[in-house]
Amino acid sequence: MTKTLLITGASTGIGAATARAAAKAGWNVALLARSKDKLDQLADEIGDCALAVECDVTDRAAVKDAVDQTVAKFGGLDAVFANAGTGVNTPGVEKGDPDEWHDMIHLNILAVLYTAHASLPELRKTKGHFVVTGSKAGREHFKGSIYSATKWFVHGFAGNLAEEMREFGGRCTVISPGMVNTPFFDEPKPEKLQPEDVANAVMFAVEQPETSAIREIHLMPND
Repeated sequence: MTKTLLITGASTGIGAATARAAAKAGWNVALLARSKDKLDQLADEIGDCALAVECDVTDRAAVKDAVDQTVAKFGGLDAVFANAGTGVNTPGVEKGDPDEWHDMIHLNILAVLYTAHASLPELRKTKGHFVVTGSKAGREHFKGSIYSATKWFVHGFAGNLAEEMREFGGRCTVISPGMVNTPFFDEPKPEKLQPEDVANAVMFAVEQPETSAIREIHLMPND
């Protein structure tokens, strides 16, 4: 039976690359993001195994509805990639913008929690896999970085969730990249990690045999 992967932040960058990699590997893919035009274009490119769901993942009800749509379309849910995230334009604490912190925390932290909460009942049925995008910034300290602090949460949460999912045979993996050449940055970074590099790591994790649980994959640019 064909497996199904739900991806948040699927319209560009790492999410889109993972959708392509999963479809190539024979998975169904549910694509979640706010950018309907980009989602529809990606779904058309991938074909019948793709479902595009316009979704603000900071809206708990919308996330639950997206999970329900995915299960209705494909018959189940085997893996989730909570990839949506953002940074801030104004760095630091003293000179930082609390409104930016508010929006970032809702996307980088609460949206991950909402995605896990909505998908775990389905992942329990399939002994499924929850994957989340962490960061090098979630493993090291960066001067005054609130973004880094949100990723420290993600890394801690992933470890805790792995222990919870282990009770029913499920798995959780945090993908921890250094700098990746994505629209997250204003200027292209061709010498850094590529979205496809991270997508390959996600697929490596979710296609492990049942006896193997990859808790973390840490990637760095080879420059």
